[in-house]
Amino acid sequence: MTVEVNPEAVAPSSSAAQDRQAYLTHLLAQRPNPQGLEKVREGALSIVQERGLPSNRDEDWRFTDLSGLYKTAFTAPTAASLSLEEIDAFILAEAPVRLVFVNGWFAPDLSTIDHLPAGLSVSTLADAGNLPELGQQPGLSEVFTALNTASFADVAVLRIAKNQVIEAPIHLLYLTTGDTPIITSPRGLVIAEANSAATLIEEYAAVNAASYFTNSVMEVSLGQNAQLHHHRIQREAKTAFHIGTTSVSQDRDSRYALTSLSLGGQMSRHNPVVVPTAEQTDTTLNGLTLAVDQQVADTHSDLSFTGPHCTAQQLHKCIVDNRARAVFNGRVFVPKLAQQTNASQLSRNLLLSSKARVDTKPQLEIIADDVKCAHGATVSQLDDEEVFYLQSRGLDRNSACDLLVEGFAAEIIDQLPIAEQRQTLLNAVLSQIR
Repeated sequence: MTVEVNPEAVAPSSSAAQDRQAYLTHLLAQRPNPQGLEKVREGALSIVQERGLPSNRDEDWRFTDLSGLYKTAFTAPTAASLSLEEIDAFILAEAPVRLVFVNGWFAPDLSTIDHLPAGLSVSTLADAGNLPELGQQPGLSEVFTALNTASFADVAVLRIAKNQVIEAPIHLLYLTTGDTPIITSPRGLVIAEANSAATLIEEYAAVNAASYFTNSVMEVSLGQNAQLHHHRIQREAKTAFHIGTTSVSQDRDSRYALTSLSLGGQMSRHNPVVVPTAEQTDTTLNGLTLAVDQQVADTHSDLSFTGPHCTAQQLHKCIVDNRARAVFNGRVFVPKLAQQTNASQLSRNLLLSSKARVDTKPQLEIIADDVKCAHGATVSQLDDEEVFYLQSRGLDRNSACDLLVEGFAAEIIDQLPIAEQRQTLLNAVLSQIR
């Protein structure tokens, strides 16, 4: 009898596993030692030690090469200061509430929280108390997420009070700086109470930073009939590694909309995990990934319903150029209790080079029998006829291609609430593909 062995399923060599274990031990040794939340941290530490770091032999990581990360000896983050002039490019005049964290620590001199609107409270680890809500959202047992829980030095806590509507966007800015490779663990917690509404801009970037590793977690808890427009912008340095989880729970009648942009990092991954815990919720997940040169950009989303009469829409777009690689895996789970669910998922991918690659996997898991669900994926290059049409109207070929790429990206970028930021990010996309 002949037995065929799938090479993807072969167990890693003991030396490779030992190398990852040694690297994990090194990462854990770099943790800051802030006081408080010891029980939460100890539980997360147990998860990390039990699961260990993944490799591309793990199904969820098989398209994402972590070898570059594992070859870099990151050290503990050091306290650093930046001036307002150095972060001027990131300041949003239309967002009067701004929280800035530098290398994982809150920077009050760069933040604007003195005049908060009614119904909004802001705190950090130093004054947040016991934080019983922290670590309670779904998806926090993933190993890098648990590593963040065991390691974060500070936390941004935003509370939107019951029946309050915060009109202006809230800007949460995480910056990394320094000339040595460091690992930072940004952590955020948003609690939107019943009938509240807010807009959050969560942004990751660098100022004069060497190679570094950002391992972030954002937890969001929406009460009944609460609404949050969440915009996550990752524009790390090209030398950076970025792994982030957005973990969301939705109560009855709540509405959550996530717009996620991934533009930077030599290797990046975003894990949106959304669980509507009651009926009649509405969820919108929109994302844009740009990967150029030899970047690897990965998105693994997970939407799991638990009750009936819910709706969800997901659109994820990838623009891939040169020898870059993009990955999308979107899972939608509809159990038997989630009858009359209406969910759609679409992955659209644009390849600008013959050597560019995308691996896409829209995934529906449906057990309920009274649902309306659909998914699909497209992978294409720029249409020669469309390029020719624009050239016939007086544009040169490069300008015609730029215009088509701009139209492809703008569908996602135009959802950002601030016009100046929309234009900045659109320009960033175009400058990287020229």
